[in-house]
Amino acid sequence: MLNTSGMSAGSGKENPVLGPGNHIVKINSVTFDVTPYDAEAFNIMLHVESQPVEGEFQGFLLDPNNPDGQRYKGQIGRVRFSPYAYKDTTLANGNEISRNIEVMKAMVYLSEQLNKRAELDAIQANTIEDFMVKCNKIFSNSAFINMCFGTREWENKEGYTNNDLFLPKMSKAGIPIEAIDVENSKLITYDMSNKNHYRPLIKKDTQSTNSFEPSKTDGEDFEL
Repeated sequence: MLNTSGMSAGSGKENPVLGPGNHIVKINSVTFDVTPYDAEAFNIMLHVESQPVEGEFQGFLLDPNNPDGQRYKGQIGRVRFSPYAYKDTTLANGNEISRNIEVMKAMVYLSEQLNKRAELDAIQANTIEDFMVKCNKIFSNSAFINMCFGTREWENKEGYTNNDLFLPKMSKAGIPIEAIDVENSKLITYDMSNKNHYRPLIKKDTQSTNSFEPSKTDGEDFEL
């Protein structure tokens, strides 16, 4: 079956960067990144890599400072665990949201999909930052797993459109992460017509109306 996913107009080679859609990936690392617009808000970032790509594919360098070094064997990407940052807040209905509780709940879900719940429950940490450092040790270099990536498009300084990837929220429609070969799969199928999966580019003069929070990596060169 012919398919243009991952292909650029300039060549027939696979793009070394993952885009939105359904992918089989492994987690190379997990980071807990403060947002540039709020020191109290954080994003859980999954640094992921696809299965090895065959053919003329050339992945990014493992060490950008070593041009002769090894390269990633698959496509790579940074994916926010949630479309929105984690922060202590009070909703309009009076319900209080605890950043730390929501972060830990997210890691519980991830651990259950990767069969690492026992290792997660063994963590003892004084701060949420320390907790996430220990989570990174557990989840790094994971087994391959199914994920669905949504995207918010953004424009870089050169005028190119890039993807700010995120995991769509789990709902009755399905879940964004699931082990491979699960019977009765509940994995979300990426749907470009679904606003919870795809947020098209909003030009800079109107971006202030976009309720989708910016990513820490907006405007940065890709680097893992």
